[in-house]
Amino acid sequence: MFRISLLLARGRIGALVAIVCAVLGGSAFLTATGVLAESGLRSHIPVERLAGADVVVSGRQSVDQSEDLAEPLPERAAIPARLVGLLAGLPGVASSVGDVSLPAAVVGRGGAVVGPGADPRTAGHGWSSRTLPGPGAVRGAPPAGPGEVALDTATAARAGVSPGDRVTVVAAGLRDEYRVSAVVGGRPWVYFADAAAAHLAGRDAGPKRATVDLVALRAAPGTDVGDLAARVRQALRAGGQGDLTVATGAARGDVEEPGAATARTLLFMLAGSIGGVVLMIVGFVVAGALSISIAGQRRDLALMRAVGATPRQVRRLIANQTGAVALLPLPFGAALGYLLAGRFSDLLTAHGVLPDHLPLAWSPLPAVAAVLLLSAAVRVSALSAAFRTSRMSATEAVAESRTDPRTPSVVRTRIGLLLIVGAMVLSAVPLLLRTAEATVATGSASILAVIGLGLAGPYLVRNGSGALLRRLPRRTSPTTWLAVSNGHGYAVRVGGAVTALGMAVAFTLSYALTQTTLMAATTHQAKEATRADVTVTAPGLGGVPARLADEVRTTPGVAAAVPVTTTTVLWPYREDGSKMVASYRTLVTGSDAAGVLDLGLRDGALSDLTGATIAISRSTAFARGAHVGDHVSVILGDGTTAAVRVVATYNRSLGFGDVVASRDLVAGHTTTGLADKVLVRAVPGRGPEVRRAVAALTAREPGVRAEDPDGVGKTPTPPEIWVNIVVLAVLLGYVLLAVANRLAASAAQRRDEFTSLRLVGATPRQIVAMVRREAALISVAAVGAGIALSAVPLALLGTGFLGRPWAAGPVWLLPAIAGLVVAIAWLATELPARAALRAAPAAVLAQRS
Repeated sequence: MFRISLLLARGRIGALVAIVCAVLGGSAFLTATGVLAESGLRSHIPVERLAGADVVVSGRQSVDQSEDLAEPLPERAAIPARLVGLLAGLPGVASSVGDVSLPAAVVGRGGAVVGPGADPRTAGHGWSSRTLPGPGAVRGAPPAGPGEVALDTATAARAGVSPGDRVTVVAAGLRDEYRVSAVVGGRPWVYFADAAAAHLAGRDAGPKRATVDLVALRAAPGTDVGDLAARVRQALRAGGQGDLTVATGAARGDVEEPGAATARTLLFMLAGSIGGVVLMIVGFVVAGALSISIAGQRRDLALMRAVGATPRQVRRLIANQTGAVALLPLPFGAALGYLLAGRFSDLLTAHGVLPDHLPLAWSPLPAVAAVLLLSAAVRVSALSAAFRTSRMSATEAVAESRTDPRTPSVVRTRIGLLLIVGAMVLSAVPLLLRTAEATVATGSASILAVIGLGLAGPYLVRNGSGALLRRLPRRTSPTTWLAVSNGHGYAVRVGGAVTALGMAVAFTLSYALTQTTLMAATTHQAKEATRADVTVTAPGLGGVPARLADEVRTTPGVAAAVPVTTTTVLWPYREDGSKMVASYRTLVTGSDAAGVLDLGLRDGALSDLTGATIAISRSTAFARGAHVGDHVSVILGDGTTAAVRVVATYNRSLGFGDVVASRDLVAGHTTTGLADKVLVRAVPGRGPEVRRAVAALTAREPGVRAEDPDGVGKTPTPPEIWVNIVVLAVLLGYVLLAVANRLAASAAQRRDEFTSLRLVGATPRQIVAMVRREAALISVAAVGAGIALSAVPLALLGTGFLGRPWAAGPVWLLPAIAGLVVAIAWLATELPARAALRAAPAAVLAQRS
């Protein structure tokens, strides 16, 4: 049976090439997606800052859910400082260090920030943390009081200081002069005396009183690290702190950076989102390639049925053949997938989605999963495609082997039309919810509509070409008449081509314009809501110094100066008895927010945003069933549970998030404790004067800058949008290549048809002209179908987000994709047709006999 399968395949090389290309691309995409998913589960930040510690105890940086991944926390969760002494007394502990981090930056003699090179938000530490990265040379003495500081070697060189010199340091937003007590080799940090670091980090008062960021333990010589970690967990449980995280080995790297858990979760979710689309496209392309291959073998299969082959034997023959062909490209596709995953990781890192030093997890599991998944998909597709032919009687199979099926399935057509109608209904979601999540409905509607087109495409092509055929002028050329007649008579074959190319058009328009529309709506909403004339930022200091807002506020002509920052608030709720958590991007401000922001209030007032209060967007209020005046429980960014009161609801959530929290509520629950920016609004008519005054003020402050008013309302492009665009471009290339192979294989199998036309008098030139017109009809139908399927979802998206019935985006996108579709259809049909016409009709007839 296997030998017969290979003999049959030998005569259908063109169709089998389409399968090879489809499987090659599919295995590459699935392997790359699998690498990203595995990295989201197993990857760790390399251990650097805590390399000198054997066991690290820290707060949990996530909140568990009943039926979903844990929701990550973006802010550093503090733990009790008493654990330092408690754990120091355990057997096998050589040293116990409580690490505290704070924003710190060193100012050089020229007035510019010169370091350290580490993240300024967490560059300051207590002297006891010096040994955490490992041993390093020390030149000088430890800082002995609040007026002394130790610098790393590189920062000291850039600042031009040595032990005993004076240096300006901005620590936790406070600028002061310190005496350099020591220069330390190793990590780029700024070291303070332990008591001074605790005071600057707010660990002697407020919500973080008597806490540290983590406790690092070094094992005594001869102590097994695993045994020590077990003793630490037991001691924590006994002390009522069993929910803390105890990390050893590679897991210590995640403790160094609170955002690591967020990045890994995003990586896993991104892989899941991409994987679903990839699986659908790969399945569609592979199934289409298989249908072309099996269609070309109908005559051989019919003859086998005539000589006594059973339906089961016919199905096994097809499955063996396609399985053997599909095995060839799988290893190469898997290898290409690993390369693709690496390039994709570089893209994510370049656009800030992943930390610079979060590596991918490399293992053979993604390749194995891709091979198994695609092998199963190919086999199921082959059995399904061969099912109808294998069930026919011998005489019926021989009769149908001479031509393609003419009548589309009624059941298939009805299901397809219902899916298209359902997609149009689903695309109305943006009219009801104006949130980033609502745009998912537009993409989902496009996917659903494409599936419906795949099922109903032959019916639509048959009826559309039939209507066109009836309306052709009497003087229509024979080649044009033949092209339209072929579309009507071979609707199943032509419908497959139209569906494949239409899918490329619909996906490109829907996904690309959905992202650009969301960007336009976000930018527009931010501009409409922001009443500030200038923004003050200090990225080199880890945040804007707290006193700076007061100085700006007293500047003549300033009407309001409001510090704002961003964080995340989690909202726990119950769903079907399960514990769930909703994560919301949150703007932190105060009762003075109305002076610089117009969030489109629906109810309540931002002036009440003091104490334990929040304002929520309209969509959040609807989703959580909350109203102004309600008391609810939320989880702040560091994992602290807080009871808050809802004081307002608002409409403009795209530019600022779904929750606005009082700065009183969030104080002490963020990593830095500093504001991201200060929004400054001028008294009407004094904007230019205020901009000049604020610019002069910030010029005297190292690391602080005043942004141009044109940038106040602009929001940076979310990195996920760039990721989606790149993924779309790669997928589009794969789809078009697969479609080109499919069209070429289909055209190459029409030798018998071309021979019949030549026998009745058609010249090769006329047949080529007919094929060109067929390609034109396929292109027009595909572009039209793609536009029709995406027009309604995009119109509803534009109406909901922009107030107009069209999406925002580049005007060249539609003509570009249309031109690409025309080129693919023309090249993939005319070139194989010319090749098929090289053989003389007599030679073709001899081969058939």
